[in-house]
Amino acid sequence: MEIAEIFRKNKSKYLQRFGRRIPGNHIKTIDAIIDCRTPVMGGDVYYCEACGKYHYSYHSCKNRHCPKCGSNDSEKWLKKQMGKLLPVNYFMVTFTIPQELRFVCRSNQKLFYSIFFKASSEALKTLLNDPKYAGGKSGFMGILHTWTRQLHYHPHIHFIVPGGAFDVIRNRWNRANSKFLIPVRALSKMYRAKFRDFLKMNNPQIFYSIPNHIWYDKEFITNSQPVGKGDKALEYLSNYVYRIAISNNRIVKYQNGKVTFKYKPSGSNNYKYQTVTAIEFMRRFLQHVLPSGFQKIRYFGFLSSAGKNIFEKVQKYFEIKTNESILPEKSAFQKRERNICPHCKSKMLHLASILRKPRAPPNLLLQSISVKCHQQTI
Repeated sequence: MEIAEIFRKNKSKYLQRFGRRIPGNHIKTIDAIIDCRTPVMGGDVYYCEACGKYHYSYHSCKNRHCPKCGSNDSEKWLKKQMGKLLPVNYFMVTFTIPQELRFVCRSNQKLFYSIFFKASSEALKTLLNDPKYAGGKSGFMGILHTWTRQLHYHPHIHFIVPGGAFDVIRNRWNRANSKFLIPVRALSKMYRAKFRDFLKMNNPQIFYSIPNHIWYDKEFITNSQPVGKGDKALEYLSNYVYRIAISNNRIVKYQNGKVTFKYKPSGSNNYKYQTVTAIEFMRRFLQHVLPSGFQKIRYFGFLSSAGKNIFEKVQKYFEIKTNESILPEKSAFQKRERNICPHCKSKMLHLASILRKPRAPPNLLLQSISVKCHQQTI
């Protein structure tokens, strides 16, 4: 059973239940997942003379939330980041949003995710620039992750941070003075204050709707842990870069309008199983669809585009050759050529191209659903 099939069989029920409350990008994601690698997307027709068989190669949807797309992009990203690692110890620093703010965050994702990145990165840069901790310019990347293993909403950002900072004036690398990079209590307090100030500045209406005690009594939890040379942490995070909350291989069954999926609890290698209605499964899945155009991976300090000159000085200091990578040239996800027969591996003849079918705009689709619901009530 595939997620596309669950969406296909329950799309109309989902649209009828939530109606105009559904964001347009959610509808686009539903359609993309349903249509991915089907005749709707168009494709090509090939003929294998050796087998005497026709083969159809349909196009992918290229939607970043599709369970069938993205694995090859993830490998390319990982290879590129491996080439940027410095010969120092690394830390994974994680920032979370308190439970009391998650509902308003989910309803205002573009605003809150942007503030989330800005507040957490600014807190990191400020403390690492302090001579008590590192005293220099740092460079790190952050990846937004919004789901738990059971698909619940839990936004947090993982940063991969080198254990030190570069002193531009003295042209030297300063190791972090703390075994956990920086004190997490000081980091948490600064992150909370910056989150509060940025939200007040960007949207006073939402800011004043939030109880004041959250900004003073509620802890904004952060965590920092050493991750060695950084390669294993990057491999772990690459699973979230171009992949989505759940893949097809975790779907156990779909029966009587209910979906059963498997997951591994944190710290365990044994699978557990959860069964929910198809509508609830779709709701959990779609709450992790990111706002259109939002970048879930961001680079800061000397890893940002604006810090390119400083990063070149850092590489020169460590005598690192550019574009180095520890990954092999052939990707583990390398796909076969479309014109190669999947059975006998012979080269096939391209016979024809299938045009992509036109699709109705999301608003027009919602209008048609609303009309149907109105007619049914009459």
